[in-house]
Amino acid sequence: MGQRGEVFSTRMVKNDRTYFFNVKENIYGDMFLNIVESKGSADSDRFIRQSIVIYQEDLGEFLKELQKSLDYIKQNR
Repeated sequence: MGQRGEVFSTRMVKNDRTYFFNVKENIYGDMFLNIVESKGSADSDRFIRQSIVIYQEDLGEFLKELQKSLDYIKQNR
């Protein structure tokens, strides 16, 4: 079994949003990607966080579909 928990993390700050890209490992040693968007709430000092998890076995197909979406955006500006 590996490190369990967060094994790698990077972030991108853009305007009022922060994006976290976290590689984590579960108790079975399986790795997954956790993408989190965090932004300040307009009416309080709190943060709104949204998260998506992509499991290791789905990463290839996820990246393929993400690339299709990016290509569409580029072609239809």
